[in-house]
Amino acid sequence: MDRVMLRYLVRRLVALVPTFLLASVIVFSAIRLIPGNTIDMMMSQNDISASVQTREDLIKALGLDQPVLVQYWHWISSIVFHGDFGRSLWTGDSVTRLVAERMPITLYLGVLAMIFALLIALPVGIISAIRQNKPVDYLGRVFAITALSVPPFWLGTLVVILPAILWGIAPTTQYVGLTDDPLLSLRQMVPPAIVLGIALSGVTMRMTRTMVLEVMRQDYVRTAWSKGLDERTVVLRHVLKNALLPVITIVGLQLPLLIGGAVVIEQIFVISGMGQLLLMAVSQRDYPVITGIFLLVGVGVMTINLLVDISYALLDPKIRQG
Repeated sequence: MDRVMLRYLVRRLVALVPTFLLASVIVFSAIRLIPGNTIDMMMSQNDISASVQTREDLIKALGLDQPVLVQYWHWISSIVFHGDFGRSLWTGDSVTRLVAERMPITLYLGVLAMIFALLIALPVGIISAIRQNKPVDYLGRVFAITALSVPPFWLGTLVVILPAILWGIAPTTQYVGLTDDPLLSLRQMVPPAIVLGIALSGVTMRMTRTMVLEVMRQDYVRTAWSKGLDERTVVLRHVLKNALLPVITIVGLQLPLLIGGAVVIEQIFVISGMGQLLLMAVSQRDYPVITGIFLLVGVGVMTINLLVDISYALLDPKIRQG
């Protein structure tokens, strides 16, 4: 790594610090604006209300009697200095452990979905641009618009219900890890990954087509054609390297949407990932679990943006020089 690239990387890492602090403030504050009261919900549970004498005892036991600023300081300092995201208000389980158990499942689903999305979007977008205004281009554009228009929850519901009605095939409700049984695991995860991947492929497909068309109109590409280079060489060597820069940004910005999509898809396909954990925490107003998940998602978004910026700098020297 040269000195210019190292300075660029250090500047980007330093810029993440205030971004992280601002994200933590927003997450901590916004969650407490959700309608509903955790204490009232807990007091309505006989097993919980029987273990405490009064409402004030429960508030004090959960540490909710302290000022909000004090609560925030305890929370963020535990994360920064100890890597501790707190404990669930309902079960007392470590949020770090709960997330660590569920995150690999959601990441597994997300990686498969993104692989399917790129396998669909990049070839279709490139071919549509190369064969502009030909039948294959029209088919690709129709597919892109359809992928953007069809809600993932509707498509996922069809994928679950239709095989059950027509052939009596129901999805597996017990999660199977990739290391436990690879074939059964893929059979379980591929359908929801395809549903989620189709939803993500529409934007990437249209962006790929647009950027390839724009680059193909540049003078240096015309020069390459005039030299008698074949289509494969022109596209792979001269077009894609410049056309894919904005596409990388779109892909990076779409990755956080996998969490939002996973909340719905995991419910439909009965997958015990972070989506189910987040939905349960929201319904119980379990603040530490909600804030822990959202802060980790925020850190993931910042990491993805950093990787996108680094890839930009590697592909375009003008960016890191600037």
